[in-house]
Amino acid sequence: MRKKEEYVMQINQQAFAQLRSQFRGALLLPTQEGYEEARRVWNGIIDRRPALIARCAGKDDVVEAVRFARNQDLLISVKGGGHAVAGHAVCDDGIMIDLSLMKTVSVDGQTHSARAAGGLLWSEFDKATQDHGLATTGGIISHTGIAGLTLGGGLGHLMRKHGLTVDNLLSVDLVTADAQRVHVDADTEPELFWGLRGGGGNFGIATSLEYRLHPVGPLVLGGPIVWPISRGAEVLRFLRDFVHEAPDELGITIAARLAPPLPFLSAEQYGMPVLILLLVWAGDLENGQQAIEPLRRLGPPLADMVGPSPYLAIQSMLDNDAQPGMHYYWKAHRLPDLNDDVIDIILSGVHTLTSTRSHFSGWAVGGAVSRVASGATAVGEREMGFELSMIAAWPASAGQADRHRAWVREQWQKLRPYSAGVYANFLSDETAQEVQAAFGTQLARLTALKNHYDPTNVFRLNANVPPRNAGGPPGYGGGV
Repeated sequence: MRKKEEYVMQINQQAFAQLRSQFRGALLLPTQEGYEEARRVWNGIIDRRPALIARCAGKDDVVEAVRFARNQDLLISVKGGGHAVAGHAVCDDGIMIDLSLMKTVSVDGQTHSARAAGGLLWSEFDKATQDHGLATTGGIISHTGIAGLTLGGGLGHLMRKHGLTVDNLLSVDLVTADAQRVHVDADTEPELFWGLRGGGGNFGIATSLEYRLHPVGPLVLGGPIVWPISRGAEVLRFLRDFVHEAPDELGITIAARLAPPLPFLSAEQYGMPVLILLLVWAGDLENGQQAIEPLRRLGPPLADMVGPSPYLAIQSMLDNDAQPGMHYYWKAHRLPDLNDDVIDIILSGVHTLTSTRSHFSGWAVGGAVSRVASGATAVGEREMGFELSMIAAWPASAGQADRHRAWVREQWQKLRPYSAGVYANFLSDETAQEVQAAFGTQLARLTALKNHYDPTNVFRLNANVPPRNAGGPPGYGGGV
C-alpha cells in the first residue's frame, strides 16, 4: 500500500494552491483529518484512495474541480450519495468530486415542482416534498443519492402510477467535461436532455435537478405480506398474471430471502426461507384495499402488515437491508415474465444462500413506465415484466467474499437464458459489451452525445458509454 505522502506528491503544489484560493468547500489530501471518512462509500468492500477529495460547497466549486482535474490529467470520480455497488464514487489516485455538502432543496407547492442540489439524499428530498403532500418516483433506500438514481432511470414504489424518475425530470444544471455550466431542459438542450434521462453520469456532473411532483401522502396504503417459501411458487405464478390487470396505483416489490427478525414475525420464524411482497398503493386508501384483495385471497400468510402508513416510513422501510459499510455484491436481469423455470430458480436459490442478509429482490414493472415510448428517453426497454437482482450482503468481519459472489454469479447464470437485458443502475462488474447492451437501441444515439460532450471519456467511472476513438480506457469504469 502506498504511503499517504506519495499520494500528496502526485498533486502539483502550485496548481493546488491556486485551486485552494478559489474553492469554497473543503479540499482533503490523504494526510488530512476527514479524508478517511470522506473516501468511504456505501459498499464497504470498496477501498480506494483518491489523491484529492474536493468537497464542493456549490456549483462554482464543481467547475473549479473539473478544470483542475483536466489540467492535472487526474482521473475523476463523482460522489453524490455514493451508493453504486461498484464504487463509482471513489477512485484510486485521481480526484473525488464530492457533492455531499450540496444539500439545498426548494419545493413549489403551486406548480408541483422541486429543485434539489446534486448531493441530496432521497430521505431529505422526500421530507421536503412531503411537507407539501407531494412526491415523485424515487429510491426505496432512503440514503440513496438523488442524482445517480435519477440519471440512470429511477425505479421506485410510485413508478407504475407516475413513471420512472426520469419521466418526472424537468431540468438539470450540468457541469460538462470542459468545465462549463449548462442548463439542460427539453427546450434549451433537447438532445442532451434526452441523454441525461437514462444515460447516467456520462455527460457531466449534475449539480441540481428539477422534478415534477404529484399529490402523494402523507399516508399511503403499504406494507409487506410474508409467505413461507413453500407457498412461493403459488404466489409468484399468481403474481405474473395479476400484474397485467393490477391498477397503476399499485407498486409491487418482491423479495425471496431468509426471514429477518421483524417484530411482526415470531421468533421461530426468524431465518425461515420466505417470499415477501411489499405493496404500496398511491391512491385512495379504500380503493387500495380492494385492489390488493386478490393477493390476500391466496390464503393465510405468515404476516400481512399492509395498512395505512406514512409515505416517509414506506420510503425508509428497507433501509435495514442496505446498511452503509456492509459488504455488497449483486447482479441483475430484466425478465419479460416469471415463467415456471424462473420461479424454480428463485425458490431453489433461496435454499443455497451464503449469508442471512443475501436475497433476491425484484420489481413488477408496467403501468405508466411501459406507456412511455422506448425512444422518449435514454432508458433501455420499458416493456411490462420484472427487474430481478441477486444481492449478496455480509458484514466485513464475516469474510468469505468469494463464496458470496459465487452464489450471486451462479443464480445470474441460471437466469441468463430468460433475460432481456439489465437496467443500467443495477450494473456491477459486467463487461463493456454487457454494459452497452443495457442501453439497447439507445446506444448509437448515446455514443453520438458522448462524442460531442465528452470525446476523451473524462467521465468514465459509471455505466460507461465510450466515445469513438476515446483517449481514456473504454467500457465499464467499475468493478468490485
